[in-house]
Amino acid sequence: MTLQFRRFGGPTVVFGLGGRTFMTDPTFDPPGDYPLGSRTLTKTAAAAGGPADAGPVDVVLLSHDQHPDNLDHAGRVFAASVPLVLSTPAAAARLGGPTRGLDPWAHVDLPRPGTGHLRVTAVPAQHGPDGTEHLTGPVTGFVLHGDGLPTVYVSGDNASLAVVAGIAARFPVVDVAVLFGGRARTPLLGDADLTLSADGMLEAARILGAKRVVPVHVDSWAHFTEGIDDVRAAFARADSLPLLG
Repeated sequence: MTLQFRRFGGPTVVFGLGGRTFMTDPTFDPPGDYPLGSRTLTKTAAAAGGPADAGPVDVVLLSHDQHPDNLDHAGRVFAASVPLVLSTPAAAARLGGPTRGLDPWAHVDLPRPGTGHLRVTAVPAQHGPDGTEHLTGPVTGFVLHGDGLPTVYVSGDNASLAVVAGIAARFPVVDVAVLFGGRARTPLLGDADLTLSADGMLEAARILGAKRVVPVHVDSWAHFTEGIDDVRAAFARADSLPLLG
């Protein structure tokens, strides 16, 4: 099965699997500033299309709701309109509506057209260095898998390769890894990385044994310190690498 991914910029991508259409972290606002506590996040580029361009979406996979680069104003409106949003329990408590919170390793089985199910398992994500969750808030990733389907890992905002190794231990076969990168940094944690660097994305792909990597969260925000060119350069330096696309 060939999976098609449509990027909308930032962390937002749409793909189909098992007869269902999924969207990650919807962000559709125009460029602008977003005050966040004592700091401001700046969106630098418009999305490559609006919600209507995504077509009908069955499930939003929302890594977290507390940061506007993962869920902005228009993204919130869109998420409230879809049948199901999967996220953290904290996000579900705040958002309500179609949002369902999953603890790490909990899962949801989605009926597939015809017969069978597609399982979505929530997996850990660590949005910064060890011991900073009380500052950055809880985040989740996802693994999508089912009989006869490729296994897809969606990292969410994760900065820990140890977390990736734990996921690989539970899911020894990952066909496609949707990796959030950008090496995000904000004054909240100074020089600490809040998401994977380009080299970290490459190492994550190696740990997972992923056959294909879809890089997202590498553009459109000023606090992303690396972009898609850095990702391409890191993967080009590798002796053996998965398909990047």
